[in-house]
Amino acid sequence: MDAKAEPTLKYPESEAFYAEALRELNNLGLPFLLAGTYALSAYTGITRPTKDLDIFCKAGDYTRVLSHFKSIGYSVEIEDDRWLGKVFKGQYFFDVIFASSNGTMPIGDQWFERARQIEVFGNPVRIVGPTELVWSKCFIQLRHRYDGADVAHTILKAHDQIDWHALLAYMEVHWEVLLMHLLNFRWIYPSERDKVPRWVMDELLDRLSKQLDLPPPQMKVCRGRMFSRIDYEIDVKQWGFADVGGEGEWRNE
Repeated sequence: MDAKAEPTLKYPESEAFYAEALRELNNLGLPFLLAGTYALSAYTGITRPTKDLDIFCKAGDYTRVLSHFKSIGYSVEIEDDRWLGKVFKGQYFFDVIFASSNGTMPIGDQWFERARQIEVFGNPVRIVGPTELVWSKCFIQLRHRYDGADVAHTILKAHDQIDWHALLAYMEVHWEVLLMHLLNFRWIYPSERDKVPRWVMDELLDRLSKQLDLPPPQMKVCRGRMFSRIDYEIDVKQWGFADVGGEGEWRNE
């Protein structure tokens, strides 16, 4: 596909590093995707500065990627073995991501089936599809970073390329998060409400309607730490709510 735009580099002198990294990744032969700002720019035409690359791969390949770059003289770091590694050359780096920090988003074969190809720094590179791009940003809701605008812009500019059945399946357990983003989109762009298929809204609102008729859960649960571990820390440590895993207090006690 022809990218609608591309980001600008916060440090223009880093281009040689990123071009070399992408060549190495292509030569390595393992499947990978470019995500983040590069994918957003390609689908929406938004241009903004970026300081790194977000490289997505499958969990089984992330150690192979890090090992390869380590073997050719780069520095590597496993920041969080649940989802994130980094490759450095001096002050420049790129992220190697194989899941989300909250565990909801493992990178799998479907990501590669819906990928698109663009050219970045003279290298052919596959970027995440718009369906997976939306999914990858739905849970980024921290005090210092909120990607809701990226979700809205992707729906606005690439709604006809989103596999809505797949997106609903990805968000099945957390359908309310998807509903929040779609209501947000409808409020931001009232003239563009038809960009979201009617059946998607009907399905989500039917789930909400049925949920309203049910009693609240007995165990006190705070899923806010799936958005931000810091912002919702007090709920778990002081107010008796269960975290994403584990047990909390019972509501009736």
